[in-house]
Amino acid sequence: MSLFDLTGKVAVITGASSGLGADAARAYAEYGANVALLARRKEKLDSVVKEIEASGKKAIAIQCDVTNEENIKNAVEEIISYYGKIDILLNNAGIAVGGSVEDLTVEQWDRVMDTNVKGIYLMCKYVIPHMKERKYGRIINISSVNAIVADKPEPLVRHVYNASKSAVIGLTIGMAVSLAEYGITVNAIGPGLFESEMTSDTLFKNENFLNMYNSLCPSSRPGEKGELNGPILFFSSDAVSYTTGQFITVDGGFTLV
Repeated sequence: MSLFDLTGKVAVITGASSGLGADAARAYAEYGANVALLARRKEKLDSVVKEIEASGKKAIAIQCDVTNEENIKNAVEEIISYYGKIDILLNNAGIAVGGSVEDLTVEQWDRVMDTNVKGIYLMCKYVIPHMKERKYGRIINISSVNAIVADKPEPLVRHVYNASKSAVIGLTIGMAVSLAEYGITVNAIGPGLFESEMTSDTLFKNENFLNMYNSLCPSSRPGEKGELNGPILFFSSDAVSYTTGQFITVDGGFTLV
């Protein structure tokens, strides 16, 4: 069981103010880690931090836009100053914009790619040197099932989202090879449909879409709260000391059919 014990570890989570990121932060704390929560909305981060601190674990909230290099540089310096190290980095921040390549504006394309891909690059740029120094690290990048399959049903078109989440897998593989000699593993997770701030006001309020999704998914339902935490904790643990560069989907079998 010690393979999955995160006691004494420091976990950094981006996009941690709500949804899957906040759930992951709570799970890290439950398994013993001290956490640093990063997002643009400080007041929402503070609420999650208070909840975690009430459980007896350390937590700090840092306002940070992952598309802003100076924000990230300052955030990493603050975390190192407070905790002295970073063991785990969960790159969870992400956005989605609908539209085909002929409809998307350049600004929309850049905004999605900057958040979903550049954000991971910048976080890793400033966290990896600290992991290398200690010859230990666990990096988990949140991709999507839409990295390997187009949206179903067909009317839901998100070409830049597809491109950005595929890029996350490529970046994961490249970093995994380069960092293995330093005891740093880099893996990616592709969630299927989960309710979050990004989906609750759009996909989850579209009855026709939900019915179609459930009919196409072998599990006949979207993912439920907490069902992403297991894979995240696994990739964050010492159980993956010889597992790197991998991409797993957490989708109830959606990508199998």
